Amino acid sequence: MQEIFKKLDLTEYIDSFFKLLAREKSIIIEGDINLHYRLINELSKFNIKEPPKLSNLDNALLHIQKQGVLKIYEIYEFVKIVEYFNYLKKFNFEGKLQEWIDKIVIPTDILNVTNYFDEKSNLRSGINEDYDAIGEAISRNKQEIKQSLYKTINSSNVRAYLVDSQVHYINQEETILVRGGFNHVLKATVLDRSNSGFFYVIPHSVSALKQKQSDLINKQEEILLKICRDISSLFEKNLMFLKYINKEFDRFDHYQARLFFAKIDDKNFILPNKDKKNKLVDFRHPALHEAKPITIDFTKAVVMITGVNAGGKTMMLKSILSAVLLSKYLLPYRTHASTQVGSFKEINAVLDDPQSVKNDISTFAGRMVEFSKLFSSKNAIVGVDEIELGTDSDEAASLFKVIIEELIQKDIKIIITTHHKRLASLMAANENVELIAALYDEENRRPTYEFLQGTIGKSYAFETASRYGIPHNVIKKAKVVYGEDKDKLNELIERSSALEIEYKRKLEKLQNEIEEFERLSRNLKEQKENLDEFIFEEKSKLHREYKDARDEAKKAIKAKIAEGHQHLNVAHAKARAIKTEQVHDIEDFKVGDKVKYRSSKGEIVSIKGKKAFIENDAGMKMQVSLSDLKPSGNIPKVKKKSTVTVQKPTTGHVQLDLHGQRADEAIENLDKFLSDALIAGFDEVLVYHGIGTGKLSFAVKQFLDKHPRIKGYSDAHPSQGGFGAKVIKL
Repeated sequence: MQEIFKKLDLTEYIDSFFKLLAREKSIIIEGDINLHYRLINELSKFNIKEPPKLSNLDNALLHIQKQGVLKIYEIYEFVKIVEYFNYLKKFNFEGKLQEWIDKIVIPTDILNVTNYFDEKSNLRSGINEDYDAIGEAISRNKQEIKQSLYKTINSSNVRAYLVDSQVHYINQEETILVRGGFNHVLKATVLDRSNSGFFYVIPHSVSALKQKQSDLINKQEEILLKICRDISSLFEKNLMFLKYINKEFDRFDHYQARLFFAKIDDKNFILPNKDKKNKLVDFRHPALHEAKPITIDFTKAVVMITGVNAGGKTMMLKSILSAVLLSKYLLPYRTHASTQVGSFKEINAVLDDPQSVKNDISTFAGRMVEFSKLFSSKNAIVGVDEIELGTDSDEAASLFKVIIEELIQKDIKIIITTHHKRLASLMAANENVELIAALYDEENRRPTYEFLQGTIGKSYAFETASRYGIPHNVIKKAKVVYGEDKDKLNELIERSSALEIEYKRKLEKLQNEIEEFERLSRNLKEQKENLDEFIFEEKSKLHREYKDARDEAKKAIKAKIAEGHQHLNVAHAKARAIKTEQVHDIEDFKVGDKVKYRSSKGEIVSIKGKKAFIENDAGMKMQVSLSDLKPSGNIPKVKKKSTVTVQKPTTGHVQLDLHGQRADEAIENLDKFLSDALIAGFDEVLVYHGIGTGKLSFAVKQFLDKHPRIKGYSDAHPSQGGFGAKVIKL
């Protein structure tokens, strides 16, 4: 994998990510990338401290399995993992993240071991009385050594022979520096000699204390060894849990490192999709400082990049492959969130000249070897720089045309750079090929590092040569040798490119105008709908006011004026004649139109006469009058989905005891236990069945032999049940 990183100029970028990991590991996260992406998103909502730095514990786990005794620092590495997960359990996570953390159930005896250590990885006081007593004795002895040295230094007899009054550490020993003849006044052992001819000595009074110190340290080491032996024995009983939590720590470390990495330079996670859409939007290659953003659609099977020398063609190729590679391993990078990248099983980069003295192979032959491997690949993306390298360009164009067309049929995406136009011309008519031209600034005579899709670019070889100092008369002669016909062809290509650029600008302007018109149209429709609703409300209000006035008048004339009733009846008839309908244009609806009916929105399924069947946004179908419908925006159609719920296990236990159970009862419990273990993600579990008459043991073996998800099983270690238990690999 380091080779592909190097080819794509990603080595420095990947190394900067590795520095964020708690310990060295592969860049790959095993498992479902969609689940990892979801958990990373859920984790991003919390401010969690980074995992502690750790060493690799694979050898330590193997040592435990062989009943070995761990060193105290190895034990503390496991303690740091357990303490970190204990810290994580204090957060109120939600969703899948909470389910995952809940599955990690830490055994009580393992939790107790974490209480043995302080924050500096030293054993706490009170864990072992003998260890504490010897520690205090060592501390007192150190003080006595210090006092003895200073007593010697301050002695009037010795002072005349002292070079200085300091204590010197030589070979991790405390010494004093004296002149020759010191043996007349001081009994001491010479440890070393200085460059000036003086002596580093240890007084005999201090030597005795040093020996006592060494004896105390040896006793302390013996007690520490006993403590380590006891903890290692406890770890052996919980070996499968330690393997599991060690693996889960690496998984969490991957998530946290990616989150921290994304926050640097505001990077985005781009999840690979399976719908074959591929488009980079404002992508910046990590190897470039102040890089110009690249936007390119590479959805088609072949992308052929042509045009100016040193115009960024190779970097464009590397950018496409880099985005695919980083997305494949869920690494964030600088791009717009709308970027889309497909999911590819293989990523190949054919960028270098394979010719060398060692491999005894020509450039073209090496390229043929690389291409021959692609015919056995599937769902791959490959980048080829200067595809005709090493042979005649016309012959290569014909050969590579056929090769590329065959590889398209094998679901292989190819990104190509070339200086030659023949291959691009041969492939231009193929609907699976996207042509991209590197643009050149004619006025300033330099590349722009911008690209135009849908056209073939000019190489500008003569212009580039002039720019870098080749004499004008030499370039003029070269143009004559090149020929007028080819020069005219280049002019046509150049004119075509200019027309393409102008067309692109006009198209962009027209698209902006269309978008503006659509925006204004939407605003007018909204204003009309609001006005209709206002008119409807005002008419309804007037109707209510008239009714209230009529009722009052009716009360006033009640039983007094007979003619009043006649007038009221006439007024009542007129009131009923008032219509309170909304005013709207008659729309010409058709099947598939998005419409609004009262307060709900939906889509027309069918039309019969003046009636329409619509399916609203809740998935319900209804028959309504066309006159009651109004046009609406794009409303997503909600489809009913069938769901399957899998019951997750509530704990992370990895052992099952079947003692005393009947064979059929035991097999039923074993089946459920294995299902829970598989869902929980355990790689290995332990099942106790005992020895007894052998019936239960035989039934368990028969069941395990037939189970489709069992990789294998064996008798447990004697300390874990021996023949009466099975270690099962899932």
